[in-house]
Amino acid sequence: MPQDTWTVQRVLDWTVGYLKRKGDERPRLSAEWLLCSATGLTRVELYTNFDRPLTDDELALMHESVARRGRGEPLQYVTGEMPFRHIVMRCEKGVLIPRPETEILVDVALEGVDAALAAGAATDDVRQRMSKRVQKEREAKEAQVAELQEQVQHWDGELPNERAIDELLRAHAELEALHAEVPLGVRVLDLCTGTGCIALSVASERLGTYVVATDLSSQAVSLAQRNRDALNLADAVDIYECDLASAVPQDLAGTFAVLVSNPPYIPTAVLEHDVPPEVRDHEPHLALDGGADGLDVFRRLLEVAPQLLMPGGWLCVELSEDNVHTAAELCRQRGGWTCVEVHDDLTRRPRVLRAVWEG
Repeated sequence: MPQDTWTVQRVLDWTVGYLKRKGDERPRLSAEWLLCSATGLTRVELYTNFDRPLTDDELALMHESVARRGRGEPLQYVTGEMPFRHIVMRCEKGVLIPRPETEILVDVALEGVDAALAAGAATDDVRQRMSKRVQKEREAKEAQVAELQEQVQHWDGELPNERAIDELLRAHAELEALHAEVPLGVRVLDLCTGTGCIALSVASERLGTYVVATDLSSQAVSLAQRNRDALNLADAVDIYECDLASAVPQDLAGTFAVLVSNPPYIPTAVLEHDVPPEVRDHEPHLALDGGADGLDVFRRLLEVAPQLLMPGGWLCVELSEDNVHTAAELCRQRGGWTCVEVHDDLTRRPRVLRAVWEG
């Protein structure tokens, strides 16, 4: 192999050295992630294909990606995606990148969903929304099954066509899935949705849940809608562009079992001086700046939550370790809230506020 051939190993080694010189704190991880994105290989496949040359297109993409990462741009913006719980979110500059800490917020919100279901608060919102679409799909699939059965039954050879049998079995399985009844669910409201990672995780992990999500940023709303459609969750999730809950349909007020939010919560001074440049210089301040103490938007959430939650509904909010206990005290002082608790994140830092609306 010519010495000037850029193999997986050569590109990986060069990228690690380059990013290390640029100050990347985890240059090898960054190099692996970028190379996987450029080649379509998994991280395991990188190490079993060290001698594989990159194509011209892969090299061009890798060159552009490494240059962007070298300038400090977050990996998620460079590669355009971020794994989150059981789904993969598309990411783009101008919308906050999902964080692992927010997965704990989803855990707490799902506990609220389960509590509401146990209390008998379920609705058939998603089932009704899906019924017409599923009926059309069912009719089309039934016609396909009938056609394949005809092909198998009238096969002229000694044995039926194996491909036709495989297609028939697959079509039968798909038809059976369409006949499966969608479970009842509850209503969840996700304010400041960003990429939609919270709303889409809740909808995908608790089938039958109807989620309304909002964001002030038109770019965030557009991205969240694209993520929703890519996950085939349009029947379960509606997304509105508005300030907090101003566009939420009035007939839904007081019916949400869970109000979940990852609002801006970094104090302005901290954002200006103590946040890593990778975050401060590249991610949207609209989704980060929470005002003097980081609780400007949280206080507004406390104002609107009583009108949106049903009695016994849960408020679940991600905040910082420096202000989450202050937020909990604000709940207690306001009244009407019970079971006010603070949950730790993956690094055992206080992060998520949970409070139950007494009604």
